[in-house]
Amino acid sequence: MKHTRSETLFVEAQKVLPGGVNSPVRAFGAVGRKPLFIERGEKSKILDADGNTYIDYVMSWGPLILGHAHEDVVRAVTDAAKDGLSFGAPTGRETQLAEEICFATGAETVRLVSSGTEAVMSAVRLARGYTGRDKIIKFEGNYHGHSDGLLVKAGSGCLTGASPDSLGVPASFASETLVASYNDEESVRALFEANIGKVSCVIVEPVAANMGVVPPKAGFLESLRALCDKNGALLLFDEVITGFRIAYGGAAERYGVRPDLWAFGKIVGGGMPLAAYAGRREIMRMVAPAGRVYQAGTLSGNPVATAAGLATLRILRENRENIYPALEEKGAALEAAYKSAGIPVNRVGSLLSPFFAQKAPESYADVLTADLGAFAAYFGKMLDAGIYVAPSQFEAMFVSVAHTSKDIEQTCRAILDR
Repeated sequence: MKHTRSETLFVEAQKVLPGGVNSPVRAFGAVGRKPLFIERGEKSKILDADGNTYIDYVMSWGPLILGHAHEDVVRAVTDAAKDGLSFGAPTGRETQLAEEICFATGAETVRLVSSGTEAVMSAVRLARGYTGRDKIIKFEGNYHGHSDGLLVKAGSGCLTGASPDSLGVPASFASETLVASYNDEESVRALFEANIGKVSCVIVEPVAANMGVVPPKAGFLESLRALCDKNGALLLFDEVITGFRIAYGGAAERYGVRPDLWAFGKIVGGGMPLAAYAGRREIMRMVAPAGRVYQAGTLSGNPVATAAGLATLRILRENRENIYPALEEKGAALEAAYKSAGIPVNRVGSLLSPFFAQKAPESYADVLTADLGAFAAYFGKMLDAGIYVAPSQFEAMFVSVAHTSKDIEQTCRAILDR
């Protein structure tokens, strides 16, 4: 496949954008290639600037569970845009979207924001305000957006770029973040014991999906719930990726563990910039203007974004008995192909990652053993076969409702053709 136009666009972009992109992983640096510039998407496919078509498993990094340009979502966005792009005032659709989130997850109160980073940052501030404590516990390899206090042993682009931390983060901010090992209950217990009465919350990706997909071990999430209860801390699930994806009710439904606070993103916005944090009413009532934990946003609850999110969540609710089993089946078919090809793979529902390592990882340390050169070769092979997967060993594949049996079969053939 030729990528001449994409290469020209990348040269032009580098003149005015840092690295030529607006989010690091898009630069394709981890796979030794120049990025594709995308012109349009339809259902399970994307079309690049050179006219090449690909089966897409990036799906805008997760939001597009219904596929590209779903007609009901596009119609909702178009109709909303005709009435105005932004008001900076309440609309009824914000309440309706919050009701959908509460119905699905069991959360009692929701605050809408514009990005996953903002949702997590605000939820952490709320946990600190509610408990009166400053320290938080996070896990190495878990990525929670790019706010200062959470760029410590982070995953996603930080891991891809071999720089787990970021310049510009004051040491005083990072000192309030305690780092535990994912899937290691004892590492969390030790941090609580060393910081008695100081930890406001434990924040976790219930399924790690920013160091590749790493599922929780049996009992791990339950242990976090118990440790938080014992130590008077809150449990915060970062479900920006897993929310509405690994089950209609997210990780809380799939694993039967209920957090005190959630952060949602991606799917809740239906492909538009929208996210949310949510939780128990007694905690959420501390958010301004009801309480003294301040958070605000000019575009929070934007009417066009809420239209996309509401349309998406309604489709998922009304069709959940068919959608989630079908996604599970598609994900299982891809998992089987990787295993048949001798490639270790982790999968939770429609979220999966092949790993070029000796075994499917269970921890951050396991993830770091991956052969990045082998992954880059695999990425190029898949791209040449018309399959677009994440350009990083440390990102996930996303299966959508729009992926057809033909798409899955074609992808499996590409996986097995080594």
